[in-house]
Amino acid sequence: MKVNTSNLRAGCILAEDVFKLTSKPIISAKTVLTAEHINILRAFLVQSVVIENTQIDGSEYIDSLAENVQTEKEKKKEEELFFRKFLKSVQKFKKEFKSWQSGVSVNIANVRSLLLPLLKDIQFADKEIFSLYHLSNKEEYIYQHSIAVAVISAYIAHKLNYDNGEITQIALAGCLSDVGMARISPRLLTKAEPLTEEEFQEVKEHTRFSLKMIPEQTLIKNDARLSILQHHERLDGSGYPLGNRDIKIHPYAKIIAVADTFHAMTSERLYRQKQSPFKVLEQLYQDYFGKYELKVLNALSSGIIRYTIGSQVRLSNGDKGEVLFIQDKSPTRPLVKLLGKEDIIDLEKNRHLFIEEILEYKSVL
Repeated sequence: MKVNTSNLRAGCILAEDVFKLTSKPIISAKTVLTAEHINILRAFLVQSVVIENTQIDGSEYIDSLAENVQTEKEKKKEEELFFRKFLKSVQKFKKEFKSWQSGVSVNIANVRSLLLPLLKDIQFADKEIFSLYHLSNKEEYIYQHSIAVAVISAYIAHKLNYDNGEITQIALAGCLSDVGMARISPRLLTKAEPLTEEEFQEVKEHTRFSLKMIPEQTLIKNDARLSILQHHERLDGSGYPLGNRDIKIHPYAKIIAVADTFHAMTSERLYRQKQSPFKVLEQLYQDYFGKYELKVLNALSSGIIRYTIGSQVRLSNGDKGEVLFIQDKSPTRPLVKLLGKEDIIDLEKNRHLFIEEILEYKSVL
């Protein structure tokens, strides 16, 4: 919907890029607006902007003077519905988490019910999976992360041909993997600087707390409970809590490990800016080689490969272009032709640049 900037509030989500006598947007689409963003818009004398109907807290934006505008996103009802369901699930999970902090027992049925709407047609959620980072909000991170890990884990599990029952179990385990954070000091969860070594050791206990807080019952199988304990283990034995290596780590845990790290690195944190999914995938392949299951990484990245050929992208320097060719050895660094120019950039050779986001998807079936 199109609203006057005077009626904007923190938490609104931009649906379209905002330009003001500039070739590049002063604020990009999908940005979660803060008070600072709104002040910038007013400083540039921007009269109105197009925003999503749903705010970052999952509530509907209501403005009787707003003008309905059919944006690209609104034309794609499935995508819009997915993000609405995601944000609403985050708020439901937030209530559950706060109750756990108060000592209330974990209700597996409640968590399962808030996840199921998101798992429907997860196999078609390529674009949504790689756009979740736009919704990243540092104050809501602990809640968004749990839902995102569930969704990304389910997506990977589908790519690996798990059946629906196992996909649900993997998603449930992903969502509950950080339930033990409710037993960690709230001061550490909201700390604006990187943790000290002593504080990090305390946070690492959350995996053991999670297992203790999740009872054995029919709604969550022992395989899923084990993966909750093991989701921070790494193939090379460098993880925790037990330092298990490859064959001693449950396959579910290997999936959740990738989902957990991918979302954490693409999210805005109190002490760190969010990063492009393309840049993060590249880091997982190169900088973290030997720590994550390769077939799991390939399953996640296959969504990007399928949806970038012929698509329009924005590069890290703000330029827009169309993907011409993808090399198998470097799927995150394709050949890109800049829009409105004759320049063709080989991202493999221009390592200082990377894809920031996909603007228009063209799937290759």
